[in-house]
Amino acid sequence: MKKSESKPHKGSSEKESTCCKVESLVTVDERGQMVLPKEIRDAAGICPGDKLFVIPWKKENKICCITLVRTDEFSDAVKDKLGPILKDII
Repeated sequence: MKKSESKPHKGSSEKESTCCKVESLVTVDERGQMVLPKEIRDAAGICPGDKLFVIPWKKENKICCITLVRTDEFSDAVKDKLGPILKDII
């Protein structure tokens, strides 16, 4: 094995997971506001004025995770799911 190659840890796969990788750290100010880092906004295609749904995830009745979903992505998903059903009803 070459020096630049690293050996995977026992129990891990050779593919790097991108699902739950810590990308950056944000701080909540005294008004409850936080700034998404530019790299994250750029990668997600989030622009000034975009609207995002905030979806809290609960575990044992406590919020453990927060998901942000672009409203246009959400409405497209709803149309994709409900469109065929409503077409049959209407």
